[in-house]
Amino acid sequence: MDDVRTRTLREALTSLDKDLRSRLARAGFDDARFLELAASLHEGDAAVRRQTRNSVKGAVLPPRPGEVKSLPEEGTKEHTELRERGEAAMRAGELAFCTMAGGMATRMGGIVKALADALPGHSFLSMRLAENRTSSARAGRAIPLWLMTSEATHEAITTALREAGAPAHVAAFMQNLSLRLNPDGSLFRGDDGQPSTHATGHGDLVDALRRSKLMDDFVAKGGKYVWITNVDNLGAAIDPVVLGHFVRETERGAVVQCEVCRKEGDKGGIPVHAEGKLQVLEEFRLPADFDPASVNVFNTNTFLVQAEPLRTQPLTWTFFEVEKKVDGRPAVQFERLLQEITAQMASTYLEVPRDGAASRFLPVKDFDELAKRRENIEVVARARGMV
Repeated sequence: MDDVRTRTLREALTSLDKDLRSRLARAGFDDARFLELAASLHEGDAAVRRQTRNSVKGAVLPPRPGEVKSLPEEGTKEHTELRERGEAAMRAGELAFCTMAGGMATRMGGIVKALADALPGHSFLSMRLAENRTSSARAGRAIPLWLMTSEATHEAITTALREAGAPAHVAAFMQNLSLRLNPDGSLFRGDDGQPSTHATGHGDLVDALRRSKLMDDFVAKGGKYVWITNVDNLGAAIDPVVLGHFVRETERGAVVQCEVCRKEGDKGGIPVHAEGKLQVLEEFRLPADFDPASVNVFNTNTFLVQAEPLRTQPLTWTFFEVEKKVDGRPAVQFERLLQEITAQMASTYLEVPRDGAASRFLPVKDFDELAKRRENIEVVARARGMV
């Protein structure tokens, strides 16, 4: 039975402005799930509750030898065979590329991240478009390019695409939208008195892509693989050898290929054995007795996924409780992480280089990181047809 707080929140949702209700509905807002998540905030001490909600259960172990794979050396027969497999898949129209572009560059002046310049005169978006032109030309056919935007970035990105004359196989779709809560589970309102909205994390990609119907036509025409990465990681570009490796791994049962890099003081999601499978877990989900340093690679948030399971397989998501400061006050929002697909789809792990012209990990979070990486970004961009 509903308690008073749940009934009050339900009434608050019912009385939302019609325009806001419409925006939420278009972006996948689920009243029942929101009420359930809000009710969970009534349960005991916040720190204990988050630890219980976020942590995995049971033993956690590092990957066994050989479970994190590497690409063969260039010039070897195996390398050539993988390249040929990848190129064949591209020529057959089996590949689509999806990049997550929902973020604002808050540490770079608060502009839309995709529209920030990675190199002088070249934004992340323009370089993704150039890479797509180059890869499509090499494949002899258009490779679909899909951009997951957020409410904060959608209009600016779609305008930029129109102004750039982006072709029809380039499309944008918007991730989910939700509402923030007070720590007691009531609806959070900003200093303007209005409900405070937020995007719910890159784990939205699966539901949002399904909602867009982009994969339906792609699969119907023979599409088999979707490459997923962050818009600001220009190292994660189309590489037929990496694709060929995944094509081979699918024959061995893999549904997902997760790219990982050697740690150099990095923190992030790591592949571990937990709850009966090798999956990526963020450090905050690990039990206190597991040392993250025992795993020497981390997830770059770049994945290749078989298109049909990505389009249809039922998935259960963990919504993580995150506390933010909004207008100087604590606000709670629930987010989910894309790497949870590795917990529910058979996954393989590929270590990729992070340095030099072969780098596949060049993320940019702020101006200092951009300055540090710019020389390498330019080398990679020129080699891969991005400028």
